[in-house]
Order: sequence, then C-alpha cells, then structure tokens
Amino acid sequence: MTILVTGAAGFIGSHVCRLLLDRGEEIVGIDDLNAYYDPKLKDARLERLVGSKGFAFLKGDIADTAALAEAVGGRNISKVVHLAAQAGVRYSLENPRAYIRSNIAGQLEILELCRHLKSFEHLVYASSSSVYGGNEKVPFHESDPVDTPVSLYAATKKADELMGHAYSHLFGIPQTGLRYFTVYGPWGRPDMAYWKFTRSILEGKPIEVFNNGDMWRDFTYIDDIVQGTVAVLDRPPSGEGVPHRVYNIGNNKPENLSRFIDILEEIIGAKAVRVMSPMQPGDVVRTYADISALERDFSFKPSTSLQVGLSRFVEWYRGYFKI
Repeated sequence: MTILVTGAAGFIGSHVCRLLLDRGEEIVGIDDLNAYYDPKLKDARLERLVGSKGFAFLKGDIADTAALAEAVGGRNISKVVHLAAQAGVRYSLENPRAYIRSNIAGQLEILELCRHLKSFEHLVYASSSSVYGGNEKVPFHESDPVDTPVSLYAATKKADELMGHAYSHLFGIPQTGLRYFTVYGPWGRPDMAYWKFTRSILEGKPIEVFNNGDMWRDFTYIDDIVQGTVAVLDRPPSGEGVPHRVYNIGNNKPENLSRFIDILEEIIGAKAVRVMSPMQPGDVVRTYADISALERDFSFKPSTSLQVGLSRFVEWYRGYFKI
C-alpha cells in the first residue's frame, strides 16, 4: 500500500513525508513547486526526501486531473495526506483566483480521486484555524460557529470541510480535517511572522508589529503537528454516522506577539527595531485551540515550548543561510 502526500515539498508536507518514510511507508509526493515563495526552499526540502527508499515524486498541480492520475498511476494508494493549498491570509486579497483554483478546485480533484481508489482507507486534509474568523469566545472549539470568515483563505478552508462532509455522506469516504494553528519551526515558510522577524533582527532591519503588538497566536511546533497528523492518519473515522471528522490541532497555549518578539531577541542576541502598525485586513487578534477532542481520541499532547521551538528554528535558519 502507498500513501499519497500532496504539497510534499511544503513545510508540513515535507516533514510528514520524512516521518512516514522513517517508519517504512511507501510514499508518492506531488507538488507544483510554485513561486508563492522562493522555490529554492521547496527544492531543498525535496532534496532531503529524494533518494530515500520508498519515495517517489511528481511535479504537478493538484487541480489538474491528469497530473493527479499520473501521480497515482499503477500504485495501490490506500491513504492520502492532502496538504497542498494556496496559503496565506493577506495574499488572498491580492490573488483570490489562486485560492479558488488550489483550495477549491484542487480539493474537489482530491475528493474525486479518493472516491475512485479501489483500496482507499482514509483522507486527512488540512483545514485552518482561520475558519474561526473573528470569534471572541476562546478557546476555539470544533463546535463553535464558523460562518463568518474574515478572509477568502478562511472561506476556502471552510468550503473544504463542507465538501469533505458531503463526499463522506454521499460516497462513504473516510475523512479527517485538521484545523492547524500557526505552525512554525525549521524549514518553515518565509511569509510567516517568525521567519520575517528573525531575518530582520539578524539584518538589523525594522519589523512591522501589527495591532501595536496586541496579538495572540497559538504557535504550534512542527514536530508536534506532524506527530498528531500521522496519528490521525493511522485511525480513520469509525462507528455510526458520516465518516467525516474535524479536529483542532494546536498548542493550546496562545502567546502574545510582543512576548514572542522578546523571546526571539533573547535567542538571537539582538534587539528588534519595532514599528507599530494597525491591524491588517483579514487578520484576527487571537487564535487559541481547544484540543480536548484530539487529546481524547488520539492522545495528542504537544510538548515543545515556544522557547525551545524558536531556538531550534533560529539555529536552523543560521545554518541554512550560513549566518
């Protein structure tokens, strides 16, 4: 049996591939290696996977039916980890069509693929904490209303959940959606605040601090995220009813943005030049994951503190860029 991982050259996807390969799984990865951020970073992530026993890779777009068919051709795909997506809240204001193609059309292609796989067992797909929009009740629980998204990105992720439920209802496809909360760590995404802040502090350049620093994020370290994702993959929904579940996966400990910058300054050994700015369109003040359901069903318990996680990221960043 083979596992298909979409977004295999992405931040979370490449780490998921590594863990699955290390435990002896057969993996086929697909990624379009687009230029949303520097493709060289995606190539470098792939270099850590290519040549590993059991790994095959295809460059392709998940919204392209033919590309997906080529990726799975001749392989007995039993599980799919669908992590490919157009990420980023702010970019959705600039290029909304990219989100519809990747996050809506791409999701449909994955669902259609799973629907017709003969030995299919489980689809795990990436949703997002962004679906909670401007909800003020914290922590965010899976049963909370998510009908008022504040960005197109969030709207596409909620649409993915609705599409997933419909396909599970109609065709019995076992699925689990994971609402990821602010994932960070080595090999991360350059568009994320922790990366931008690290680069600017090291280069002595100003950093832009939104909402005057009164922001809170449930920062979740990549190793904790990957362990939780794979644990979910191993156990498809069972029992009565529609075989579709949605879980929060986060650290269950929101951190203040100003304190976050303080920790980075301490690790790097230099002060940040902070430029205070107002809230950005599509952004939210706070994210905070209630992970009781994931803990109950999968014994999920994140163990990496922000201090440790950021230290590992800065160490990786210095090594990657030879600083």
